[in-house]
Amino acid sequence: MNYKIVSNYLGRILLLESITMLPSLIMAIFADGLMPTVAFAVSIAVCAGVGAILIFCLKPKNRNIFSREGCVIVALSWIAISIFGALPMTISGAIPSFVDAVFETVSGFTTTGATILTDIESLPMSVLYWRSFTHWLGGMGVLIFLLALGPDGHGSGMPFQIMRAESPTPTAGKLAPKLHLTARILYSIYLGLTVLQIIILICGGMPVFDAVTASFSTAGTGGFSIKNDSFASYSPFCQTTLAVFMLLFGVNFNIYFLVLIGEFRRVFKNSELRTYLAIIAVSVAAVTVNVLKMFDSFGEALHHAFFQVVSIITTTGGTTLDYEPWPEFSHGVLLLLMVVGACAGSTGGGVKVSRLVIMWKAFRTEIKKLLHPHAVSTIEMDGEIVERRTLSRCGVFFFIYMVIVTLSTVLLALEGTDIETNFSAVLACLNNVGPGFGRVGPAMAYTCFSPAGKILLTFDMLLGRLGLFPVLLLFVPATWNKRK
Repeated sequence: MNYKIVSNYLGRILLLESITMLPSLIMAIFADGLMPTVAFAVSIAVCAGVGAILIFCLKPKNRNIFSREGCVIVALSWIAISIFGALPMTISGAIPSFVDAVFETVSGFTTTGATILTDIESLPMSVLYWRSFTHWLGGMGVLIFLLALGPDGHGSGMPFQIMRAESPTPTAGKLAPKLHLTARILYSIYLGLTVLQIIILICGGMPVFDAVTASFSTAGTGGFSIKNDSFASYSPFCQTTLAVFMLLFGVNFNIYFLVLIGEFRRVFKNSELRTYLAIIAVSVAAVTVNVLKMFDSFGEALHHAFFQVVSIITTTGGTTLDYEPWPEFSHGVLLLLMVVGACAGSTGGGVKVSRLVIMWKAFRTEIKKLLHPHAVSTIEMDGEIVERRTLSRCGVFFFIYMVIVTLSTVLLALEGTDIETNFSAVLACLNNVGPGFGRVGPAMAYTCFSPAGKILLTFDMLLGRLGLFPVLLLFVPATWNKRK
């Protein structure tokens, strides 16, 4: 393990975090008074100070970085930004408990949207802004954002190892010859869609601050809102706009790059995109029919079904109503969508549609082999052969995923909460969705769990956002062996 290069990157991330807190500090000075101002000033000073120490006092001589260092940098960076990002909430008194503040911040950066807050509207404006901005920064990835700011010409394989570790997808690729250019392309598309959404929401009558924070939330597919009722108090036009942009941010960003360069045929043939849209269409139709009797008109039922289906499959978790009273069939559909998640290369969480497509193709191939044992068959996706390494990783991912779901649900049972609450809370946090069912439903908060339960669910959020392996690697002793 190259400890100094890991520390160097942790320092860079903390410096970046201190800079991203500056808008909140300015907002606190002009809108919130003394305590929020002190909270953000102290937090910025601490982040910048620790970051500077890690960068300038631990200068690495060997700047080579390999897969092990890439995973450790990503996992520790996300833990660090979450701990330091919780400081403003605790110091300001908005969330007095540090465990609760870390839970809320991890939920923000991982774009989960699970909350322990019961009166969100009472928070200072600067804290509300920071809380929503963590979604936007975490949506595309904080280290990918760091790569987008400028190339790192030192070291071997540095950008790729980091991008691969931070992108929870079956494979990691690049859109340009240099990875820092790929990061810039991704963030340019991300920023462009966010700005477009803000403009449309403002034109639709939403207040500017609401439009900005709601766009941060949906762009990162996180779900935090500045309202106690999530997005229910906004107009149907604004709700529909939010749902459409959730859907768009759940699409692989490579698709938008293909659109920009005019490769429309490849877009239309993309199997993951077609599967993603088909799942949404079928789910919306099924839920609409199932809840039709609960609404005054077909249009109203379709509106809420579309919003909730898109919100859940993209793992945003925002709501327009409390779906807890919906029939059990609709609950079942939403629960499955929590697991499915959005497309690879999007800001959404979950297992990812691409993994499901790959495993479905692998299943069909195995059936064909049983029928025709001597036939030579390969698995293809969008005209490219899926490597056995990718298949192996998908299989291992699903196995570890099920183990974590099972263990987490069993451990939460020690809290004394019911199985529906425990199981849906684990799925909601591991898949970065946010609201679940039972005592963690859309109208509830995660206050029913003890500090130990919240720490467990915080761990699940990090596992889900980083695709399991980078975080689990921290617990493997061989990871920490020093390289010669």
